[in-house]
Formats: sequence, C-alpha cells, structure tokens
Amino acid sequence: MRLSGWVHRVRDHGGLLFIDLRDHYGITQCVADPDSPAFADVEKVRAEWVVRIDGRVRSRPAETYNENLSTGAIEVFIDGLEVLSAAAELPMPVFGDAQYPEETRLRYRFLDLRREKLHQNIVKRSKIIASIRQRMVDQGFLEFQTPILTASSPEGARDFLVPSRLHPGQFYALPQAPQQFKQLTMVAGFDRYFQIAPCFRDEDARADRSPGEFYQLDIEMSFVTQDDVFSVVEPVLRGLFEEFGEGKHVTPEFPRIPYATAMRKYGTDKPDLRNPIEMEEVSEAFRGSGFKVFANILEKDADAEVWAIPAKGGGSRAFCDRMNSWAQGEGQPGLGYIFFRDGEGAGPVAKNIGPERTEQVRTQLGLADGDAVFFVAGKPKSFVNFAGAARRRVGEELGLIAKDLFEFCWIVDFPMFEWNEDEKKVDFSHNPFSMPQGGLEALQTMDPLEIKAFQYDIVCNGIELSSGAIRNHLPEIMRKAFEIAGYDQSVLEEKFGGMLRALQYGAPPHGGIAPGVDRIVMLLCGEENLREVVMYPMNQQAQDLMMGAPSEVSAKQLRELHIRLALPQTRQQAS
Repeated sequence: MRLSGWVHRVRDHGGLLFIDLRDHYGITQCVADPDSPAFADVEKVRAEWVVRIDGRVRSRPAETYNENLSTGAIEVFIDGLEVLSAAAELPMPVFGDAQYPEETRLRYRFLDLRREKLHQNIVKRSKIIASIRQRMVDQGFLEFQTPILTASSPEGARDFLVPSRLHPGQFYALPQAPQQFKQLTMVAGFDRYFQIAPCFRDEDARADRSPGEFYQLDIEMSFVTQDDVFSVVEPVLRGLFEEFGEGKHVTPEFPRIPYATAMRKYGTDKPDLRNPIEMEEVSEAFRGSGFKVFANILEKDADAEVWAIPAKGGGSRAFCDRMNSWAQGEGQPGLGYIFFRDGEGAGPVAKNIGPERTEQVRTQLGLADGDAVFFVAGKPKSFVNFAGAARRRVGEELGLIAKDLFEFCWIVDFPMFEWNEDEKKVDFSHNPFSMPQGGLEALQTMDPLEIKAFQYDIVCNGIELSSGAIRNHLPEIMRKAFEIAGYDQSVLEEKFGGMLRALQYGAPPHGGIAPGVDRIVMLLCGEENLREVVMYPMNQQAQDLMMGAPSEVSAKQLRELHIRLALPQTRQQAS
C-alpha cells in the first residue's frame, strides 16, 4: 500500500525505526528494521517532512495495540520512502499539546492547524455547519447570499469602509449583518430565508468575539409571531447540541425569561442556568434595622433596594472573608454577609440586624447551617452588574456550576428604548427595526422607557448566541420609533430609505434571529476562546499576522481612489 503525509515524529527503538505518519485522517505507525531497503532513508527524515511511504500492512502484536488511534491495531512495514518536501527548523513544534505564545501561533497558523486538537476543532466546525444547513433545508428554508459591499449604517458597531474608485469620495461598507437585506427578502416574497452569513464589525476583540469578522446563522421568516420563530430555532439548536455535544444533557424545552426577571434573579441578561443561585430582594429585613449602612441607603432613596445572593455550602468565615476581599478588588467597598452555624446567623451583619431579621432572611432564602448569604445595596441599576458577577463568583468558588449540561433559555420582553446618559436622550436599546409591543398606540401613548419590544436573545451556559426580533413592518411605526429616538426624518430617509420605501409597498409581518456560528462551535468544542475554533483568526489588535494585514498600499492605489492620508503624528514627530 502507499501512504502520504507528514512525519509526526520519529522513534528509534534500538535498531527499529518508527515513523508516526500523520495526514488529515489521523496517524499511522510505520516501521523499518535494518533489513528494510528504506532503512537508510528513514534514518534521515525529521519531524514535519512530507513523505510518501510504500509498504505492507500487518497486525501489531496484541500487547502493542494503541486504543487511542483508529489505526492502533495495525502498522505499515516500510519497503520504500520518498521525501516529497523537507521542512526547515520549526518555529513551534506540532507534536504535543504545549501552549505557545499567541503571536507565534497566529503568525504560523498553518503549523498551528496541524496540531491535533485545533485540527479536530476545525473539522468539527465544518460538520456542525453542514448539519445546520441540512436542518434548515429540512424545515423548508432556502439559502440566499446577500451583498458584501453595501451602505454604511448609523446603528450598531463601527463599520469597515471600502473606498469607491468609480465614485470618488464615496464609500461602501462591509455589512455588520445582513439585517436590512434579509428583511427586504421577506418583502420580496421569499418567506423562509437562511444564510451562513459573514459579518464585519470594526470593534475590539474579546474571548467570545472575533475582531473584524465572524459568521452567523442568519434566519428570517414571513407571517410569523415570536412563538413561530422559537418553534423553528429551538429544535435546530437542540438537535445540533445533541448531535455534537458528546452526550451532555441539553435543555429539553427552553425556558422563557423576561429581561427584567433575568436582571433581578441573575444580574445579567445572559444567565448561566447551570448555576442554581437566584438572587432575591430582602430590603424589608434591613429597613430601619441596626445595620445603618443599608438602613440609611433605603431611607434616603425610595428607589434603593437590598439584594441577597444565597451561597449554599459557603457558611464559613474564611469563605465569606475571601468573597469580601474579592469585592474590594472589584472596586467595591466590600460585600456584607451572614453565615449560618449552630442554628443561628453569624458575622457583623447578623449582629447588627438581630436574630429576628436574620431568621427572616434565612427563611425567605431557604438557607440552613453551613450556608451563607451576601448582600448588595443601592439603586439596582448601579449595582446589578456587580451583583451578577458576585453570583457567578460564588457559584464558581463553591463548585455549584454543573459541567455536563447545555442549559438554554430565551430572554424576552426587552425594553424598546433606554436612556442615553451621555447624550441625555432616549435611544434604542436593542434593534431599531423591532416591533414595539402594543404597536403604534404604545409609541403614541406610553412612556418610551416603559415600552417593551418583540425582541429576544437565546443564551446557552451564560453565552449569548443570538439576538432576534419580530420586525417593524409598518412605515408609520418606523417613523414614530425613530422620532422618539431622536432621528430626524431626513436621517431616516437617507440611512434607511430603501427599507422605508419597501415597507410602503406591502410588507408581510416578519421576524428572525441570527445565532453566532463561532460561539456555537466554541461551546461544542469545549473552548473558551473563539480563536480555537476559527481557522485563520486575527489577534487582539485586529491584525492578521500570517498574511500581514492590515498593510500599507502604494501611492498609485491611493491616487486611483482619490485618497490622501492624514496620519496621526507620533510622539517623536509631535515633540
């Protein structure tokens, strides 16, 4: 038989030479002894050389089976070896799982991708996307491609701009998402659209967000309600995670949690439901109490509240002090606490509020000896993010977060508008193209900050996979919504004229969602960083170190585009 691939490693076992030959499908052990006509050639090869081996397949002795390899029961006795390509000294080895600096890994990504774990992640990504496509087609969806060169949008993140040579001084934008195009596709009469869509956003990198570009499962449907969208998306995601989740339990029916409830119970609109901790308000136990810090906060501000973060199993002074120190490291003055032992509460808070109020808290939260509870106070809007972080920290420290689950939920009933403190005005809180609950009447008669929208997120294990909405398909509602958010009619016409015109000629009620493919793959591969599931990612500074992008262009190219650079001065130039 003939095998071709890379020399994964060479092993010398006292007269017997072994080559672990690696290709896309795995590793095969090849062996040569001094009687092999290829023995001298085998002695010369080094790691990552590309070779072709001719030989005979034979069974390994039973005691040398390797159950970790699909080929572990056989080996190839080498009769001939041809070097197809020798490899220079490697900047990073491929063999083994040792970690190497990100800069090295990204600069030599083609080597990094040869490593087994990363290679398997990328293979799994391909299979996941193929499964997504099949599941969507099976539900009657058609895949359409939307434009990559389009118009800049004033909403969302910063656009990547592309100068036009034919239209000097004008620019295309790479799409942050196919939002308007997929809605226009519904207006055009195609009622079930999907696309594995590339999206481009000029924003900073995070572990769960790639800088520059990412992919999403873009979906839109006509003549649907919110429930219809859920009934399509839920089985796709559930089936996908059951198929590729390696036996982990997947939520059988995704719960629907109102945004306001999620913020109060979990301190975030991206709750990790594997963490069983639910926060509760306990203001009455502190109102007028001897714990003056909280009592004064409640007395001075009618909007102030005290929230409790129960910590079952955390009932020791050492753990409570450790959490208090963590809170101070987060810029907080501290974290009040009570821990329970010998049938009563202990610690400074319990001492100040007294046994009756302490028992009130214990009973409300269902706590017992060996448990603890932490407290935050003030206006919920000001402390909710910290409270959510504290809940997460307690769950992690006490080992309460289940590791063998994929816990999904829908977050629903997002506010349509929010107060922009920087600009002192009402602004859109989510998607400006969403349908407000209550329609035009709500926009005309309600306090904008009280209006909810048909907007929803889907969350898995504390990671937001997607936002979606039932769209605003009526031009008079769009005009009123943008007016409330402070957009002049001329701006609406200029930036969203195509959408506005389309809605004037008979638009169906429609809605959709766009789960992030990269984040789905990250969860299914058990990774915490998107760069482990993206084939050619950029670094944290949005640079492609392998290809050298972004890069300078020639003066000729700039002249053709009618562009003159006005670069910022360096410190040396400025001085």
